[in-house]
Amino acid sequence: MSTQHINLQIDGMTCQACASRIEKVLNKKDFVANASVNFAGETAQVEYDDAQTTPEELMQIIQKTGYQAALKTSALPEMQPENANLWRSHWRTWLLLILAAPFMLGMVGMLFGVHTLMPPAWLQIALASIVQLWLAIPFYKSAIASVRGGLANMDVLVSIGTLAIYLYSIGMMLAGHPVHHVYFEAGVMVIAFVSLGKFLEERTKRGSLNSLGLMMQLTPRQVTVLRGTQWQPEKLENVQIGDTLRAVQGERIAADGVVLSGEAWADESHLTGESQPVYKTAGSKVLAGSILSGSVDYRAEQLGSNTLLGDMMNALADAQGSKAPIARLADKAAAVFVPTVLSIAALTFIATWLFTGSATKALVHAVAVLVVACPCALGLATPAAIMAGMGVAVRHGVWFKNAAAMEQAGHIDTVVLDKTGTLTQGKPDIAAIWTAPNISEDTLFQAAAAVEQHAVHPLAKAIVSHAAERGIAIPTATQPETEAGAGLQAQVAGIGLVKVGKPDFANLDMQAVWQQGQPENGQPENDIWQIASLVAVSINGEAAGAFALADPLKPDSAEAIARLHAHGIGVYILSGDNAATVSHIANALGIDSPHAHGNQSPRSKADFIAQLKAQGRSVAMVGDGINDAPALALADVGFAVRGSTDIAEHSADAVLVRQSVNQLADGIFIARATLKNIKQNLFFAFIYNILGIPLAAFGLLTPVIAGAMMAMSSVSVLGNALRLKKFQAR
Repeated sequence: MSTQHINLQIDGMTCQACASRIEKVLNKKDFVANASVNFAGETAQVEYDDAQTTPEELMQIIQKTGYQAALKTSALPEMQPENANLWRSHWRTWLLLILAAPFMLGMVGMLFGVHTLMPPAWLQIALASIVQLWLAIPFYKSAIASVRGGLANMDVLVSIGTLAIYLYSIGMMLAGHPVHHVYFEAGVMVIAFVSLGKFLEERTKRGSLNSLGLMMQLTPRQVTVLRGTQWQPEKLENVQIGDTLRAVQGERIAADGVVLSGEAWADESHLTGESQPVYKTAGSKVLAGSILSGSVDYRAEQLGSNTLLGDMMNALADAQGSKAPIARLADKAAAVFVPTVLSIAALTFIATWLFTGSATKALVHAVAVLVVACPCALGLATPAAIMAGMGVAVRHGVWFKNAAAMEQAGHIDTVVLDKTGTLTQGKPDIAAIWTAPNISEDTLFQAAAAVEQHAVHPLAKAIVSHAAERGIAIPTATQPETEAGAGLQAQVAGIGLVKVGKPDFANLDMQAVWQQGQPENGQPENDIWQIASLVAVSINGEAAGAFALADPLKPDSAEAIARLHAHGIGVYILSGDNAATVSHIANALGIDSPHAHGNQSPRSKADFIAQLKAQGRSVAMVGDGINDAPALALADVGFAVRGSTDIAEHSADAVLVRQSVNQLADGIFIARATLKNIKQNLFFAFIYNILGIPLAAFGLLTPVIAGAMMAMSSVSVLGNALRLKKFQAR
C-alpha cells in the first residue's frame, strides 16, 4: 500500500456538522487511511491508497455529499480576497438587508405602539416571496444535499423554520385573517440575520487567517538581478539559484542566500522571533522576507518553498489543517445536535399548542428553537483558536507540526533538556587561562596559535580565533609533528620549540593550576579547571601555560529556565557529557543537582522520559542530535532545535527556529493560552444553546432575536480567538 497525502479546498460548509459528515463519508472508504476536515479553514487533509483511488475520485465523493472540492496545488495558504471583494461576493446579504428594512422599520414602530409603519399585506407577501423563493435557495440546496448525505446541518434548521412560517403566513392571508396574524417579517429577518452572520463570520475568520496569509507577501514580486554587467529588474519567478540579487534600504530579501558585498541590518523577527535587527555583511546568511536597513548584494541559494519562509508556511498550512483532540468534543456534539434540535422543536410545537391552543404561538416558538440552535459556533471553537495560536507561535519562532502537538504542549508540566547545542553554544570557547610566572598571555597565545594553525580540532580553532580577536600577530611555525592522542609540536619563529596538547605532553603539572583556581566554596568538582577540556603549552621544554575550554551557555538559557520555573514547570538536564560538567551547567542555570544527569546514552534518555511519564507527568523533550531522537519521539511533545540532525527534526513534534530555549518557553505559554482560549470558545458555543433553546421554547425569544443570537455566537467565538494575536511573551 502506497499512502499519499493531499490537501483539498472545500466550499459550501455551513457548520461543524458539514465537516463531520464529509469526514464520516471519507473515513468509511477502505482506501482512505485518514481524513480530517477543518471547518474554520475550509480545508480537508486526506491520506489515501493511490493504488485504489485518485484525488479526482475523492473529490467526486465529496461533491456527492453536496459540497465542492478542489485540489490545492500548494500547501501554502492562499491569500484571501480583500474586504472589497468579500463585500461584493455577499450581494445576497445586502439585498436581503434592503428587503428586510421595511419589516425592521415596522417592528421598531410596534415597540412604540405605532402599527402603521408595518408594510401593507401585498408588500409583505412580495418581499417575503422574493426572499423565500429566490434569495433563500442556497439554504434549501445545502439542506437537501445535507439530508441526502445522511447528516443534517444548520441549513436544515433554517430552511424548515423559515419555510414553515412563510407557508403558514400565506395560508393565514388566503384564509382572510388580518395582517397582524402573519409572520412574514420573521422568515425574512431570520434569513437576513443568518446571512449577515455568515458574512461577519467569514470576515472575522479572514482576520484570523490573513495574519498568516500576509506572510506570503513578505517576498517581493520584483527584484533587481545582475545580468552580465547590468542590474536589471526581474520578476521573482525568473530568478535562478546562483543569481546575484541586490536589495537596498527598505526592500525585502527575495531568497535565502549569502551576502557578497555591502552591509545592512536585517529585521528577521517574522522568521526567527528575534526582535532585534541582525547585522549583515559579506559572508552573512540572509533570509527571504527580511527587511533591510542598508544595502547588500547577495547570491540566491534557496527560492520559493525551499526557503525558510516557504518551509515555515508549508509546515503551518499542514498544522492548521490538522485537528486537535479536543475538537472531538465538537464533532460528537455536532453529529447528534441537529436531530436533537429538530426533536426539541417538534416537542415545543406540540406542547405549546396543547397548553395555549394557539397553532400560531406553537409555530413561532418552534421556529425560534430551530433558528437559535445553529451549531456554527461549536464547529469554530477549536479550529479558530488553533489557527490563531499557530500564527502567534510562528511569529515567536516556534513551529508546531500539528494541532495535537500544540494542544499537548498546553499541558506540559515537565521539560527535559539536552545540554550540548540546546542550552550551550555547541562549540568550545576559552573559559580560563593560566600562565607561568614568566610568560604573558600574549606570548602564550602567540606560541599556541602558531602551532594550532596546523590542527583541525575545534579546540585548536577556538585558540586561533581568540588570538585573532585580540589582534595578536601569529608567528610562523615550521616542522610540525603530531603525536597521536597527545598533541602537536612545532618550531615557532622567535619563540622556539612549542608543544601544545595534553598536560603530560606539555610537561605541565595541573595540580598547581587547580590549586590556583580552587573556588572559595570548597567544591572543586565545579571549578572550571576540573571540568573543562584542557590544552597545555610548553616552550623549550618548560611549562608556559594552559587554556580551559568549555562549551559556553547560550545568553538566554538562564532566563528561559527562570521563566519555566516561575510558571511551575520542572526542568531536567540529560546529557551524554560527564556528570561534573552537567552539574556545573545545572548550578549556573539554577537547576537542582538531582535534576541534572550526565553520562546518558540514547536508551537511558528515553528510559528517563518513560519514567517521568509513568509518574503522570506531561513531558516535553528538547534536543538537537541523533542521540536525542528516541527521547524526542517518546516525549509527549518533542522540540527539535532548528539545524538539528534530520532524524531529530523528523522525530520532533515542533521546531524552535532561533535555537533558543526561550522560544521553548514561548511555545509552551502560547499553547497554554490557546488551550484556555479553546475552552472559553466551547463555553461560549454551548452557553448560547443552553440558554437560547429553553428561552425560545418558552416563547421568550422571537425567531428574529434568535437569528441575531445565532449570528452573535459565531462572531463572539471568532472574536475571542482573535485575542490570541495580542499574546505577549512574559
